[in-house]
Amino acid sequence: MENPAAVQTPVPQAGQEPDALRQSMHRVRAEVSKAVVGQDGAVSGLLIALLSRGHVLLEGVPGVAKTLLVRAFSRALGLDTKRIQFTPDLMPGDVSGSLIYDAKSGEFEFREGPVFTNIVLADEINRTPPKTQAALLEAMEERQVSADGVTRPLPDPFLVCATQNPVEHEGTYTLPEAQLDRFLLKLLIDVPPRDAEVAVLRRHADGFTPRELGGIAPVVAPDEILAAQRSAAAVTVTDDVLAYVVDLARATRQSPSVQLGASPRASTALLAAAKAWAWLGGYPAITPDHVQAMLVPVWRHRIRLRPDAEIEGVSVDAVLNSVVQQTPVPL
Repeated sequence: MENPAAVQTPVPQAGQEPDALRQSMHRVRAEVSKAVVGQDGAVSGLLIALLSRGHVLLEGVPGVAKTLLVRAFSRALGLDTKRIQFTPDLMPGDVSGSLIYDAKSGEFEFREGPVFTNIVLADEINRTPPKTQAALLEAMEERQVSADGVTRPLPDPFLVCATQNPVEHEGTYTLPEAQLDRFLLKLLIDVPPRDAEVAVLRRHADGFTPRELGGIAPVVAPDEILAAQRSAAAVTVTDDVLAYVVDLARATRQSPSVQLGASPRASTALLAAAKAWAWLGGYPAITPDHVQAMLVPVWRHRIRLRPDAEIEGVSVDAVLNSVVQQTPVPL
């Protein structure tokens, strides 16, 4: 079965040419491909999160270019980026910032943490305790940091791209449900197909090094990103499609394998992602196909299975695909 996280490249409607904003977003995809091969679905997911003002959790084994993907993506956007290596001894103030005493002035001053940037690369986010992970909650949801009674806004656009390793559990912490719910998408980064892996080796044989991304140039301006976000949010949605999203969410709650189904917030996240996906493809309104394409990556981390279902080997992706197949589609 094809990886449900691998969102395919959208095909614009016949007779419609993408506008300048959409062309800029597609140029970002082309720039990223100069450094990352065989991860087109993940690049699409990052674009969808950016357009939806959401965040992305990238899960994959070591060596599949998760960090390189985010670095290349941010460089193509020309946005300020900071990397936080999450470790067991990382403190909340190391993420959001802290008050520092200034001996000259005799007062405490706030020193901004690395979260004050456009794109935060939260590397191996599950290696730090929940207390430190919680430092990201306000930033991800409210786009601000509160300290000592003062609220400080974060830059706009703002995007958190977190990575985690699904196979190594020693020294890791399970992400709290509240933390998981702040991520718009959870993308599974797999080993690339054989041809793509050969292309990766060819690039390295020709001298490519992941530590140097000089070949990637910024191809979009910050004001274009904000305009694209507004344009994607304005995509039309019919009442039938809204009802379809609700029916899908209710179906997850009624599944015998599910302990915790999709919440209303999960439904709004799916709607936002479907809008961005439709906009990237040049569609003036979202269709059930757009909803179906985004359902698994948007909901896979928001669904909790019953213990007996997990013991039987049932997967969240399989349950969600079954929900899509069994829920009537509006005509």
